[in-house]
Amino acid sequence: MAILGNIIKGFINLKDTLSSETNHIEAQEKVLKNLLEKAKNTQFGKKYHFDAILLSDDIQESFADLVPYFDYNSINKKWWNKLHQGEENVTWPENPSYFALSSGTTGKSSKRIPVTDDMIEAIRQSGIKQVSALSHFDLPADFFEKEIMMLGSSTDLKERNNHLEGEISGISASNIPFWFKGYYKPGEDIAKIDDWDERIEHIAKNAKNWDIGALSGIPAWIELMLQKVIEHHNLENIHEIWPNLQVYTSGGVAFGSYEKSFNALMGKPVTVIDTYLASEGYIATQVRPETDAMQLNTNHGIYFEFVPFHPDYIKEDGSLKKRAPSLSLQNVKPNQDYILIISTVSGAWRYLIGDTIRFTDVEKAEIKITGRTKFFLNTVGSQLSVNKMDDAMKHLEKKFKTTIPEYTICAKRLEDREFYHCWYLGSELQDINNEEVANELDLFLKEANKNYKVARSKALKGVKVSVISPDIFYNWSGKNKKKGGQVKMARVMKEKKFREWEEYAKNNNF
Repeated sequence: MAILGNIIKGFINLKDTLSSETNHIEAQEKVLKNLLEKAKNTQFGKKYHFDAILLSDDIQESFADLVPYFDYNSINKKWWNKLHQGEENVTWPENPSYFALSSGTTGKSSKRIPVTDDMIEAIRQSGIKQVSALSHFDLPADFFEKEIMMLGSSTDLKERNNHLEGEISGISASNIPFWFKGYYKPGEDIAKIDDWDERIEHIAKNAKNWDIGALSGIPAWIELMLQKVIEHHNLENIHEIWPNLQVYTSGGVAFGSYEKSFNALMGKPVTVIDTYLASEGYIATQVRPETDAMQLNTNHGIYFEFVPFHPDYIKEDGSLKKRAPSLSLQNVKPNQDYILIISTVSGAWRYLIGDTIRFTDVEKAEIKITGRTKFFLNTVGSQLSVNKMDDAMKHLEKKFKTTIPEYTICAKRLEDREFYHCWYLGSELQDINNEEVANELDLFLKEANKNYKVARSKALKGVKVSVISPDIFYNWSGKNKKKGGQVKMARVMKEKKFREWEEYAKNNNF
């Protein structure tokens, strides 16, 4: 009998029973007021008259009127850069204890995003919410005695100018509470190994010593880790070595495009729980098994705004135009795409995080990630978003009985000076006919997206497809950024970067 597991499960169930239902609109109003109160005497707060906003009849409206949008480049250049020069009280009253390094999907150079002690606490509170929500998933008591494999970036943070730097997954793992360390794998020593391949090698060698009940990490890197463990121990599937694996907490990207390839590594079904932890904060987590949508963490240090996702509001570089309207939570509608804007206890203000989302349930504040603003492909009016691209990959997987965990696309002119959509698809099944795949992809997108269909009848001449090994995508990420952690493959590339990608793919497609 799982005595400890029953105690933990009982505590979680009791905590969930005693917790009152959150009024998300009221929670957001309170969060914004608290943010403004705490930051009103900062350099940023004085510049944008936070004290006056707090006295207004409609704080949310006044905040949107007086404070402009920022993306990373603009807020870093005007404000966060001062932190690196030793200035204090810049956009938040406390100096950050950490900076989260994030190259994301956009390039080699790392962004440095402040992470304050207030943000660490906000992430902790959101983590408690996630654990409490496990009571809804009908997990057996013995699950709560098993170990948890958290695969993120290295926890060996680098000291720099009185703060520590690393990716947000490494920062979070380095702040796990003492009571959790007995459950946490791969353990502190292995987690500190900076080289991803070496760390995975150690995980594979030690896998037989652990009783893993849950996995947590970005799907692409979790899959590669599982493949390495399976290969090292000559297994058919991961459940042969971790028979009690029951839960996978996904994060970083939408899980949908990885579902088929992930399940292929399993010996039996596992419960998948989506989460949304970004370098800028813990945005949302799935709290119900009836849906794979995630609930915004509306009362833990982040105020959300939503800009309707429309080409007229987005600049070519993916940033927002000044006149783009924003909505607060009480004004959004379900089943419409929005650009996510956040203000946080780390001193990010009206910050374009770069993701687009869609509400599935407004009252419950539940969302799905639908793409990236920079990955919205609108060359010659095609208006393709990442969720439509993901849907197309699922269709191709079913049609051709394969898995396509990775892909990238570029709209480029070919020798005839006409525009084509050029796709690279990562699949182990490489003997399929590229032209046949291109035709099927084209037909699906014409049916799924009327703007794409119109573009194909006019300026978009055709579709080209190259099917290559998924390993090329992962090795490209390792070459250009760093394997593991928060790194994700760019779904849409500009022509200059795409030329580099094509050359790399050509030279490494053995």
